[in-house]
Amino acid sequence: MIQNAAFLALITVFLLAGWLAGEVRFLAPYKGGLFRQYGMQIGWGTLLVFLNLCALYYGLGRWFFLRDSGRKLRHVDRQLRTPEGLHDDLRAPLASMRD
Repeated sequence: MIQNAAFLALITVFLLAGWLAGEVRFLAPYKGGLFRQYGMQIGWGTLLVFLNLCALYYGLGRWFFLRDSGRKLRHVDRQLRTPEGLHDDLRAPLASMRD
């Protein structure tokens, strides 16, 4: 899930950078001086935007994909505790955990 969030954040940052490059086309003659003087701030700002987008996409992914996982796991746990729901391979490990 972290890889998906990072990939989406990277795609979004690339799209934002492309859009922004088109909007500030009038600054093209000054790009050498701008990057020399403000390159570190631009880099840190881009990294900050990437990390914030990564956290946002990760949070949305957890909320969207894992919202019913507790209920589903509770159902599986109840099913495993019944005698007809247990497989023969699981009886001994579960019995040792109860003791």
